Amino acid sequence: MAEVTFPQLIQRACGIDVHLKVVVATIDGAGIQRETRSFKTFTSSLNELKEWLLSNGVTHVGMESTGVYWKPVYKVLEDSIPNVWIVNARHIKNVPGHKTDKMDSEWICKLLLAGLLKPSYIPPKEQRQLRDLTRYRNKLIQQIASEKNRMMRILED
Repeated sequence: MAEVTFPQLIQRACGIDVHLKVVVATIDGAGIQRETRSFKTFTSSLNELKEWLLSNGVTHVGMESTGVYWKPVYKVLEDSIPNVWIVNARHIKNVPGHKTDKMDSEWICKLLLAGLLKPSYIPPKEQRQLRDLTRYRNKLIQQIASEKNRMMRILED
């Protein structure tokens, strides 16, 4: 099968295939050789990923929004890499057939370099933190109401 080629619009990019315990990252672009590496999802390993990307001059990172697995990767990269894109999985679909994590990360990188991916909206860090606090507050309010109801049932018996 012939390899698909696209015109390159972005200088250096990284495609990341994210899983629960491992991320597979492929870098490619102007002046660098395509390279794929795997990293564990521990913070120390994700920091190694960040340093690898920075040392290779990567300006764009693309990854699928797979469940919640992308969030730790995003948090480590967002302050260091100018463009960290979370992309809807439907926009990335590769050709059907035998797929590997390496092939997926290469495909994401290729689409990103060609400017064919559209990032999903991710709110700024401060807004995400406020959302988390609001969700936590609502959860506490529900727990208080539940405990009050439980106490009332005990007292009524």
